[in-house]
This record gives sequence, structure tokens and C-alpha cells, in this order.
Amino acid sequence: MNIAVLRETGAGEARVALMPDSVQKLVALKVSVSIESGAGLGAARTDDDYREAGAGVVNDRNALLASADVLVTVNRPSREDFNQLKNSAVVLGFLRPLDEPAELAPALEHGLTAFAMELIPRITRAQSMDALSSMATVAGYKAVVLGADRIPRMFPLLMTAAGTVPPARVLILGAGVAGLQAIATARRLGAVVEAYDVRAAAGEQVRSLGATFLEVDLGGLQTEDKGGYAVELSEEALARGRALIAEHAQTADVVITTAQVPGRRAPLLMDEPAVDGMKRGSIVIDLAGSTGGNVTLSKPDQTVERNGVVILAPTNLPGTVPVHASQLYSRNVTAFLNLLIKDGALHIDMGDNIVGPSCVTHEGKWVNQRVAAALGALLTSNDGTKNNEL
Repeated sequence: MNIAVLRETGAGEARVALMPDSVQKLVALKVSVSIESGAGLGAARTDDDYREAGAGVVNDRNALLASADVLVTVNRPSREDFNQLKNSAVVLGFLRPLDEPAELAPALEHGLTAFAMELIPRITRAQSMDALSSMATVAGYKAVVLGADRIPRMFPLLMTAAGTVPPARVLILGAGVAGLQAIATARRLGAVVEAYDVRAAAGEQVRSLGATFLEVDLGGLQTEDKGGYAVELSEEALARGRALIAEHAQTADVVITTAQVPGRRAPLLMDEPAVDGMKRGSIVIDLAGSTGGNVTLSKPDQTVERNGVVILAPTNLPGTVPVHASQLYSRNVTAFLNLLIKDGALHIDMGDNIVGPSCVTHEGKWVNQRVAAALGALLTSNDGTKNNEL
């Protein structure tokens, strides 16, 4: 069985799906690993590093794709890459199945088995495979570093001969993995940190990191699903949160927003009046830019300035920390592959409580009902039966 890794071609993407140490572990499972030449350079890994780990290095991208039994990627392959794969091949990566389900039609057309890292359930057994959390950790860290670099002041409290320099104030919106990492990083840099989350249960984690938790009464509404992901809230509930956020944003030097709902537009947390109420020289970093943004004024991968307030919406912060982002992602992928590889061969157990839920297409069918529903692929026949096929 051959596992193939491509050189990522997306703009600004420097990560690689497998690092050499993971290659060694996979080769020990009696499989072969092939890497496209130059795939690891952005993550500071050369072709020779991969050869020493036991991988073959291939210059011809199409030949590599044609030989792949399992294609491991960071981002979803292009249609052209999908077309080069043999029928029954397996694809594993961030496929954006709930945000852009139609882009996975080629996987269905070619009878491919596609596993989306985003759909791995948040259960104890799958913690080592949780790539969303890994990338959110990197994004939360880098967002604070980006904010510290862009604001015209320093983060820590300083006692100097010229007087006292007060600490920066940072407001974090969303206390998931990215938000908690942002809180921890901002605190290490010496900032005074406040955090808001619709989930009251997040308050304990926020306080344990030394931040102040901003709580709003949502009337007992359910704010997360059984998988631990946030759910879409009513407009009334969001409006209550926005009022509290606007009040505290007035004194913030940096606001970092991290709220996203899988398969939905990101919730709007800051409107134009909230931004207008912020002081000149402050900065907003919107980590939900790829799904519509938490801030009305943000534009994906663009810098917006309004009345002296700078708004950034970077869509791939993990790609700007490619060494550690690749290391974490590579370990997540390798842990998942361990579920599929038995005695050097591929064995897909759709009854497994990790493998089944993370699979999008298999044997020419949509097997994930959430993705099928998002695409409108569940067709109801005249007799009321449902067809999973496209």
C-alpha cells in the first residue's frame, strides 16, 4: 500500500501533511510512503530528510497521484488532482465538507473514499487525531503575536525611570481551543485579558488562565451540541452578546474573535457601531474570516482601517507557523491512519466510531448525512425512500 503526500499549492500555504518522523512510523507499519519533491521545504524539511525517513521522493505529480492508494493532504485536492487518482483510492485531509460540499463531487464521481479531518468526533479516543484543535492552537497563539506586533504599544506592565507603562488590554471572543490559547499567550506577554463565550461552562477554563470571563444571560439556551461544537444561536441571544462585547471593546487594545459554527456562516459578534466605539490604534483580528467573519467590516486576508482601528481577517494563520503546524497535523493524520492500516494493508471499518463519522464519500455514495444534506444530495423519490447517490 502506498501513501502519497503532495506539495501544497494554495497561496501562502507552507504546511506539509506528513513530517519525516511520521513517515518513519508509517513505514514501520509495512506501507510505502511517497512524497512530492519539495513538499516539505516550507516546513523546513528537505527531500533528503524524507529519504532518510524511508520515503520515496517523486518529481512527477501526476505519477505520484496515479500510484496513491491513500492521498494525505493538508487542504482539499483540486479537481485536476482528484481526476488523477485511481478509483477506490482514499483521500484524507481538510476537505471543507460542510462549507463547500459541492467541491467534493469529484470524489464521488471517481468512487473515492474521502475522510475529512474536520469531521473527526470530539471523543476521548480521538483526541490524538483532532486536527481542528491542533490548528486552532496555532491560530490562537499567532493571532496574539500578530496583534502585539501591530498595535502601537507594548503588552506588559513596565515600571521605568520615566514612569509606569500600563499593560495592554486584550478581549478574546470565543473560549474554544483557539480562544483559550490566545488567552494564555496574551497573559504570558503581560496583557490584561477579558474573554467572552456563549457557553457559561467556558468560564472556569477562562478564569483558570488568569482572565476575566464576561458572562451574559442567554436564558438557558443550548449553546453546544453533543460533539462539543458550538450551535447556531437565535438573533436575540446574539444581540445580548453583541451589546456586552461592544461595551468592553471600547477599552480593548486588541480584540481577537474566534467564533465559528461548522457548516454555517460565522456568527456576527461586532457590528460597525462596536468598531466605531473602539479607540484609535486598537486592532481587531477576526479568525472567522474564511466563514464570513465575526466582524461586519472584516474582509478575508485584507487589512481594513476605520477611524484608526485596524481590522485583519487572516484565513490561514497555521500556515504562517508551518513547522509546528505541520508537526501537529502530521501526528493527527498518522494517528488516524493507524485505524486504517492492518498488516500493511488498508482496512476501512465503517462501524468504527471515528472512521465512520469522519467519512464523507465511500463506494460512490455520500455516507455522511450532514454533508449530503448540505449539498442537497438527499433526493426523496415518489415513494418516500431516500437515495444516497448523487
